[in-house]
Amino acid sequence: QVQVVESGGGLVQAGGSLRLSCAASGTTLRFNTMSWYRQAPGKQRELVAASTSGGSTNYADSVKGRFTISRDNAKNTVYLQMNSLKSEDTAVYYCALGAVRLYWGQGTQVTVSS
Repeated sequence: QVQVVESGGGLVQAGGSLRLSCAASGTTLRFNTMSWYRQAPGKQRELVAASTSGGSTNYADSVKGRFTISRDNAKNTVYLQMNSLKSEDTAVYYCALGAVRLYWGQGTQVTVSS
């Protein structure tokens, strides 16, 4: 059974940093696309960053230069390093495994205070 579990959210001041982690089980991460999404109150869920099994990455324009997605295949874990956080980054952040059928984590809250 495939599962993904996020951790690392919390409250941070604007300009600060957080690192989110997503641990996958039931599959081998190295063969899968891994993505981070977020959903702010009253808004649709949006793609923040993605990392393919081939090593390419892509980011939402709003986070380019501030967020970095990385993976540790040995630990079956993907990370999202978030720097220079802004109040508009406040959202529930979700990890997703896969490219067609997505397996979702439960989400982790990130709150950026201004």
